[in-house]
Amino acid sequence: MSFSRRNFLIATGVAAASTSVLSACSSSAPGRSAAHEVPKVSTSKTTQIPVGTKADSAGPAAEVRGAVTGGTIYSLQQFDMDHMDPAQIYVSTEGAITVPIMRGLTGYKLDDKGNATLVGDAATDPGTMKDGGRTWSFTVKEGLKWEDGAEVSMDDVRHTFERLFASFVTEGPRYVQQWLEGGDRYQGPYEGKSLSSIEIDGKTITFRLNEARTDFNYTLAMRAHSLVPKKHDTKERYDKRPFSCGPYKISSRAVGKSMTYVRNEHWDPKTDSIRNAYPDTYVFQFGYESLASTDRWIADKGNDQYAVPIFNEVAAERIAQVLTSPELKRRVLTAVDTVTYYWPINTARIKDVKVRKAINYAWPHQQLQTIRGGAATSELATTIISPVTPGYTKFDVYGAGKKPGGDPAKAKALLTEAGKLGQKLVIAYQQSDNSVKSAVTIKNALEAAGFQVVNKQVDKSTFYTQIGKIDNSFDLFAVGWSPDWPGGYSVFYPCWSGKNIGDGRSNYAQLNDPGVNKAIDAAAKIADVEEAGKAWGNIDKMIMELAAAVPDYHSVRNYLYGSKVGNVIWDGANTCVALCKLYAKK
Repeated sequence: MSFSRRNFLIATGVAAASTSVLSACSSSAPGRSAAHEVPKVSTSKTTQIPVGTKADSAGPAAEVRGAVTGGTIYSLQQFDMDHMDPAQIYVSTEGAITVPIMRGLTGYKLDDKGNATLVGDAATDPGTMKDGGRTWSFTVKEGLKWEDGAEVSMDDVRHTFERLFASFVTEGPRYVQQWLEGGDRYQGPYEGKSLSSIEIDGKTITFRLNEARTDFNYTLAMRAHSLVPKKHDTKERYDKRPFSCGPYKISSRAVGKSMTYVRNEHWDPKTDSIRNAYPDTYVFQFGYESLASTDRWIADKGNDQYAVPIFNEVAAERIAQVLTSPELKRRVLTAVDTVTYYWPINTARIKDVKVRKAINYAWPHQQLQTIRGGAATSELATTIISPVTPGYTKFDVYGAGKKPGGDPAKAKALLTEAGKLGQKLVIAYQQSDNSVKSAVTIKNALEAAGFQVVNKQVDKSTFYTQIGKIDNSFDLFAVGWSPDWPGGYSVFYPCWSGKNIGDGRSNYAQLNDPGVNKAIDAAAKIADVEEAGKAWGNIDKMIMELAAAVPDYHSVRNYLYGSKVGNVIWDGANTCVALCKLYAKK
């Protein structure tokens, strides 16, 4: 996969979230671009992600030093968004591009280096927990308005969460639906029925959960839980044109080509501690491969001087040129991401563990890293969770460290032992220059190990929709995963629990192993942070011993941008360029 699902810095143990600070990891200088050495994932420093106060949640957001108002910020991207209905958003690029137009009950406030604090966004504070985490209450701020000037009502807030249960919501996270009492029987609000575990009292909304979730306030910061106006909920059609209560609104959208944001004149900065709104306009342009956009940023002409990436990193073909040029390097934002990119193996189709192990042994890690641009862009992965994740346990089940180019002899021996020499593998990959190169490299490596490989190209804007179907026809596909919020649960439950197999779900390998399921459930209940970390590390190894995936790499992001864009920093919460901290230089 070319981008990660979903978006956050990770901490260990559900119960850890009940404290005022959560451990997480990021690069030692996550926030700004500079003439610096490329950081290593394995040596990145641990930082802290605190839960803020009511005062932290009060707007307006702190002013950016030197920022000026006005102008237009542009962006050159490979592809448009598959989803813009918040309930359907579970991809980091979709989450990143919608920060200026969507607000949830909670969100992440950034300091000038991109470090995040959990605060109330539409809510006055990050929430009040009772009953050990089974009950959560949030009071909504006064003065919140939709783009048509109507007030954000408590009916809107209730509707936001009840519509998550609608049958057309097939893609987004399922945490809230899973945890709300009675959610297993509720089918949404469109026939006039309300969910009794959501209670409204004046400006306060209370959620009653079926289990203790001390991290629920982090869960609600996901873009999937951004507010939706009941009056303007167009159901399936909302996915193409959401309604804003943020500082910007969509003025035009040509799907697959471009999208423009203009100011939402009804947004009150006094209600918003998270977002600044310096540019008058954002213009997002789609259809640019990384090489094309990189060359335009290098040239730095015309409107491209005001352009920033959301997804398009420095192209592999230009990494050396950009990172060795003092002039260009000054315009590069480099950051360690929490994502691990890996290739789930469809265990519903490839049932023989020896065959899955053979795929791991044959994997051409080093060749693929070269295609990506070398060590400046990534570190080879042997685990599902990243080295910057508390709870990471170093292990290498398939010897990728010693033989990073693969071990075709070992792989072929396993296939022979299993009686599967010549095993057919159908591999799905996205339509991009690097993906095509990687697909050819993987095909050559696996065929040298005794497999028969069929590569199938999938449209990148609908890639996750297609591989997320239970009856898909693929054996292997690339994905990436960042934790959804600070907690190991948000890696292993959505991606590896047998309870989360279904169309639109994130257990792409369709792994349903009783031992793994039991271990995930047990780890989620461990209160001690250190013990929880050990448990998540053990689960990682269990999954790898089942060979349910091939870990590929841990990412180092390198984003080149135009010379007239000010304050380009890394959003350490949403793991992207911080769109609402930018300004257009005069």
